[in-house]
Amino acid sequence: MTVAQALVEFLGRQYTVDSVGGPDGGAYHERLIPGMFGIFGHGNVAGVGQALKQWQVVDPTLMPYYQGRNEQAQVHQAVGYARHTRRRQTFAISTSIGPGSSNMLTGAALATANRLPALLLPSDTFATRAADPVLQQLEQPHGYDITVNDAFRPLSKYFDRVNRPEQLFSALLHGLRVLTDPAETGAVTIALPQDVQAEVFDVPEEFLAEREWRIRRPEPEAEDIAEAARRIRAAKRPVIIAGGGVLYAFATDQLRAFAEATGIPVGWTQAGVGSLAWDHPQALGAVGSTGTTAANAVVRDADLVIGIGTRYEDFTTASRTAFQDPDVSFVNINVAPIDAYKHGTSLPIVADARKALSALTTALGGYRVGAELERVVADEKARWDDTVDTAFAERPAFAQDHQPLVSQNAIIGAVNRAMDPRDVVICAAGSLPGDLHKMWRIRDPFGYHVEYAFSCMGYEIPGGLGVKRAALDAAARPSAEGREENRDVVVMVGDGSYLMMHTELVTAVAEGIKLITVLIQNHGYASIGALSEQLGSQRFGTKYRTLDREHHTFDDGEKLPIDLATNAESLGVTVYRIEPGPDAIADLEAAIGKAKAAPEGSGPIVIHIESDPLVDAPSSESWWDVPVSGASELESTKQAFATYIDHKSRQRPFLG
Repeated sequence: MTVAQALVEFLGRQYTVDSVGGPDGGAYHERLIPGMFGIFGHGNVAGVGQALKQWQVVDPTLMPYYQGRNEQAQVHQAVGYARHTRRRQTFAISTSIGPGSSNMLTGAALATANRLPALLLPSDTFATRAADPVLQQLEQPHGYDITVNDAFRPLSKYFDRVNRPEQLFSALLHGLRVLTDPAETGAVTIALPQDVQAEVFDVPEEFLAEREWRIRRPEPEAEDIAEAARRIRAAKRPVIIAGGGVLYAFATDQLRAFAEATGIPVGWTQAGVGSLAWDHPQALGAVGSTGTTAANAVVRDADLVIGIGTRYEDFTTASRTAFQDPDVSFVNINVAPIDAYKHGTSLPIVADARKALSALTTALGGYRVGAELERVVADEKARWDDTVDTAFAERPAFAQDHQPLVSQNAIIGAVNRAMDPRDVVICAAGSLPGDLHKMWRIRDPFGYHVEYAFSCMGYEIPGGLGVKRAALDAAARPSAEGREENRDVVVMVGDGSYLMMHTELVTAVAEGIKLITVLIQNHGYASIGALSEQLGSQRFGTKYRTLDREHHTFDDGEKLPIDLATNAESLGVTVYRIEPGPDAIADLEAAIGKAKAAPEGSGPIVIHIESDPLVDAPSSESWWDVPVSGASELESTKQAFATYIDHKSRQRPFLG
């Protein structure tokens, strides 16, 4: 066989096995790599391309091939698929050498930052150097063995290069070990020189046999659970911060049971949205810089923080200003030691979240928080719910100053109301992620997917397409009680992110995939514009305007004559235009309903609506550390710096 043929056959016979999360709550057993994306060039057309074509003829079910329009977007699709399958399945991506490979670098960083598996197979220059240098080869005089693929090393959780055919065995086995590791997963990059891909060698039959990769679910140590229970009983104001690890461990039922038994309130990170339903009595909502006032008020006074499956990103901790009790301490439950040991915790519990929560619930039998904390939680929840109600239904007051454009808050409310509980909202960058984190009223553990570890502009459409693929595949699988109901996937994206990477709409057109996209046109970068204003930089460079050549500024010219709705139509997409005016929100809800009613297989739908970028979401009463110039000729920057210093005074190191 050739190296590429062995690679494809091997990947087609790998399976993920898990003790939880299968049909009807049982065990799980599915293909680890259900398909491969690829854009072909001279680096992979005769290697991986030939192998995929050969298997398409011999057995098209072994490794289905999918086209894409951009290599970065193909990685985003794999990541979206992996997130929705709870890190138990992902796609492989084959690229040619040079720009085909380096286009995946952003996707690799995103996968690793989000702890989500993706298998990257960039082609490489000749291992033999028989033709030297080849087209697109990077020549470094200080290291001739360096290729563009070496840039993947710091961005990958595992990197290897197959310079000899026999190296394929260990490269793939180690790579898939990392892909299925709940603590160490991320981008796995295996570089394949173009000559080695087509080289013939003898492949042992046992290498090509079906192989199972079991997801590890480590038990907590009894001593840790006993000590955690002691600390919780001693605390007066404990709070839980639930991260993505709760969802990946299928621990939502265990978290709900724990919160209901103890009364301990729960706030969640971006990755942890869905840990509880938004209206659960113990649900505080989002925590941190993009959090709710309810969560931030409670964590501000907490004397014990129980982190479950969170990596404590700076938005979560409000840049280490969220926790203001002078004696606050941390109990961190995480399958990844790097996260369990954060904030100088003296009690890291390196364990599966589901198993740790079950053990803690038993150990705390009969315990419940005090009535005062429960009263505070109820009052703060009611205050925030009223705030969101006002933001979602602000038309009467809002119309006076901003008609005919609507606010992004009202758009989010309309989309939230129009979607079914099982539907999935997708987002990644700009002002939308923070606003969704604060205000989205989540009703299903799989209903929210916002990529915010890397906050990559352009992720939304390809990531949403990956989620939709996973939802369709799940609906197609039979279970003991029949097939799972399909989920609609709704992408929310601003014009800035849309212009970065909308190419995968063409992929959805080619495959007839019904992906619903709500495209919000505000003629600029709303998020960074608001941040620029807060930091005294006066929204510099954040508007889409014609160039004023006299002053060389893009801030004051005419709006660009861009029609993104027509752009989407030109790609073969069905487009619904929402006209500005008093009926815009009602029209938006109706358009989403119409899109949801479209049959599967009818292709993507874009709903275009304009918004006013100057209307902010409700305040989180929190902070995010972005440095402000310490010296300036601008009065706005001087004022912003004074505010910055005030916030910095409340920042804490949390060293234990």
